Amino acid sequence: MRSLVATRAAAAVTAALLLAACGGSPTSSDKGSSDSNASANTDATDTYDRINAMSGQERTDELVKCAEEEGALSIYTSNTDIDDVVSGFEDNYDIDTSVYRGNSESVLQRVLQEQKAKFFGNDVIETNALELNVSQSEGYLAEYKSELRDAVRKEGQAEGWTATRFNTFVVGWNTDLVKPGEEPKSLEELADPKWAGKVSMEVGDVDWFTALYQYFVDEKGMSEDEALGVFKKIAANSKITKGHTVQGELLSAGEFAVTVSSYSHTIDKAAADGAPVAWRPASGTPVQPVVVRPNGIGLMKSATNPCAAMLFVDWELTGGQDVFAEKFRVGATEAAAKAIADLEVVPVPEKELLDNGQKWDDLYAEVTDSASN
Repeated sequence: MRSLVATRAAAAVTAALLLAACGGSPTSSDKGSSDSNASANTDATDTYDRINAMSGQERTDELVKCAEEEGALSIYTSNTDIDDVVSGFEDNYDIDTSVYRGNSESVLQRVLQEQKAKFFGNDVIETNALELNVSQSEGYLAEYKSELRDAVRKEGQAEGWTATRFNTFVVGWNTDLVKPGEEPKSLEELADPKWAGKVSMEVGDVDWFTALYQYFVDEKGMSEDEALGVFKKIAANSKITKGHTVQGELLSAGEFAVTVSSYSHTIDKAAADGAPVAWRPASGTPVQPVVVRPNGIGLMKSATNPCAAMLFVDWELTGGQDVFAEKFRVGATEAAAKAIADLEVVPVPEKELLDNGQKWDDLYAEVTDSASN
């Protein structure tokens, strides 16, 4: 589960600044003193500019040559599928890759702390949109240009970083409890009292809520009170769960009939394993719009292995897309995002959440307080 957005970014930044003020990075023994890395920023930026100015096979050849000369790569990530992605990368290139993996909050905290201490421990950061946007706002990320980025869906071409996959929030159901033809046709339908006690909402899905709340107001012409009223009525029919994995398990077990904001990959994987769950009806279309939140990767301006960093971004947008597909995830490129290609999509308003997180935390808490359990 994601922490509430207002506290997540603010707490990570505050903790990082406090820890840095107390004296250096706790990981500094891994890669040497900050003095030895002091010129990394300029060197990396020059390399990025040189490669970004190239294209086609010339770019690829130069990048591979340079990256293998560097011979190393350090990744900080919250990606649970990173081992398979890195395995494919190392199978293709002679580059020794080290990985620090934690949740998105701890990844951000580590980056911020090390940067404030002028210790440059990672070449790329690979995590959720909010943490990447904080890193960009702090000035730590460098521009990445490539035909591969151009092939990413527009929702994933962010300032300073590039999406590699999308978490896609969908309405899912238990097919034993919701028979064919009885599936909900819209989110608003779940406000009907006939769904009382049959629905589940997730306590941390502030981003999903914000995206759809704004959609109801801006695109469907609802007043703010009307939009909030829809969510409160859905909550009155709902049981509140904590964590998408737990929620998916409970849906499979029949603890409730419908979830309003499951990840598509959670449902698809469970269905592949034989669970009675779905988010696309056998005939017709799923509930729309679906909300997408990009997860992606950014180049560190302070990278000690900038060519390897760029090559890894290239890899995530090529071979990595196949890995994500094997894990039932929605890739970021147009070709890899076929699961949502024919759907109306609403992106999470990441800047709004970053700027006004407390407002949306409070509104969603007001909604979930209306729940039946």
